[in-house]
Amino acid sequence: VAPPVPELPIQVLLVEDNPINQKLALRILGKWGCTVETAENGRIAVEKRRAGTFDVVLMDCQMPEMNGYEATQAIRTEEAEGGRRVPIIAMTANAMKGDREYCLSVGMDDYIAKPIQLPELKKRLEKVLAGGYAQPDVDQAA
Repeated sequence: VAPPVPELPIQVLLVEDNPINQKLALRILGKWGCTVETAENGRIAVEKRRAGTFDVVLMDCQMPEMNGYEATQAIRTEEAEGGRRVPIIAMTANAMKGDREYCLSVGMDDYIAKPIQLPELKKRLEKVLAGGYAQPDVDQAA
């Protein structure tokens, strides 16, 4: 039997401080054919983003040292100085009204609530693969 063709051959930076959530995500993303690097906090995520080429960042929001919001703002600041903009998808247990809007306001491209629903995550990663998170025109001065 031939090995299955990867459904989602994308480079993922998984930013998650919980080892159990990290292990579970690695298993699922690996099954889908993703290549995954992990970061335990936002500071490490910013360093890995600087050093690597990723198709998407899955960003936990509540982490020690540097949270996902701060890390997203740091990544967006570096990207504004030159470089390709990477889609950042928030993964957060905060599912209150206004949380999605806040995630988008700090520069994230999308939002998924924990516990993660696999069909929802897969749909967002398929959108990444299809180029569905286009560069926003926010910095285009008229």
